[in-house]
Amino acid sequence: MVTGNEKDGAMKLLDLKVCLEVYPDAAELPGADRTLLREAETATQLAYAPYSHFRVGAALQLADGTVVRGSNQENAAYPSGLCAERTALFWTGANHPGQPILRLAIAACSAHQPGHFLAAAPCGACRQALLEYENRQGQPIRVIVRGVGQHALVSPSIANLLPLQFNLPASK
Repeated sequence: MVTGNEKDGAMKLLDLKVCLEVYPDAAELPGADRTLLREAETATQLAYAPYSHFRVGAALQLADGTVVRGSNQENAAYPSGLCAERTALFWTGANHPGQPILRLAIAACSAHQPGHFLAAAPCGACRQALLEYENRQGQPIRVIVRGVGQHALVSPSIANLLPLQFNLPASK
């Protein structure tokens, strides 16, 4: 939406909005989303987070039904670690090339309070990596984020979470 002075050469205001489905209780999610979110919650237990104590789990569902999990992996040589989303994404690209990703679920918790989930949307680097995969596969990737308490947030695509995309033309 563009608002403000519309005269030629005048400043315009571009108002970008992100639309999310908000579920007060994750148990209300559609079945496939709910199942994948449980996989992401389980993946938090596999995180290696001795420095931040912030455990993140991700789960991707591929078009053939395969579920791939990832967890954040920290390293003392910061920032050499990797986020849960990119751990799952890159493993998928290496082991299931060309297989479309239908949905991604993300869950996060403190190592000091396992099972007490915190809202954690993908970071900027993960959004960019996921967006490139989404663009390459030519179909949206649904994103399910475990919120605080029982809440869940759902985005219909990665592009919805990164409206000002950085895209380079593919080389031939």
